Amino acid sequence: MPTLLDQTNELLFDQIKRIEGKAAIVDGGIFWQPPVGAESGLCRAQIACSLRDYTCHTKQGRALINNVGFRVNLANRLSFSPDVAFINRERSGNAGFIEGAPVFAVEVRSENDFAPRMESEIAQKRADYFQAGTLVVWDVDPFGEDVVKKYTAANPETPQIFRRGQIADAEPAVPGWQMRVDEIF
Repeated sequence: MPTLLDQTNELLFDQIKRIEGKAAIVDGGIFWQPPVGAESGLCRAQIACSLRDYTCHTKQGRALINNVGFRVNLANRLSFSPDVAFINRERSGNAGFIEGAPVFAVEVRSENDFAPRMESEIAQKRADYFQAGTLVVWDVDPFGEDVVKKYTAANPETPQIFRRGQIADAEPAVPGWQMRVDEIF
């Protein structure tokens, strides 16, 4: 028999399915994320296209873009909707959500993601990804010098930095995949 909390969670999932745009279930409510500008959107598309090329070439995994929901079971979070994601398993899900976290998640910052309060929210989201089983998270800054900050579950506090002119990777989550940072733009 489902608990009241389980019933509340199912109501949240029913509600989030009807939301136009991107949202996640965090801290018992629906957190809506506003649209982003062209630069952030282009970065998301470029990364997703590169991952898709990898999946076509290797016949490994699936590349997913913005607004795909992942259902997780954390104390403070029930879902993710990364900007770009990679999974290495078949899709399975409830109400259209993929069960479990992606092995690789990409969060591309928009123009409004740089306030001090945002840094703590982004750090918490990374911690949630790792707690849910994600192996690598990219924090992509299309406006700064440190374009890609690669965080891993093995070293979640110290990112590897990739700048223009360098080649970024998502090891160990996406074996052998690399992307020139300049191609993100």
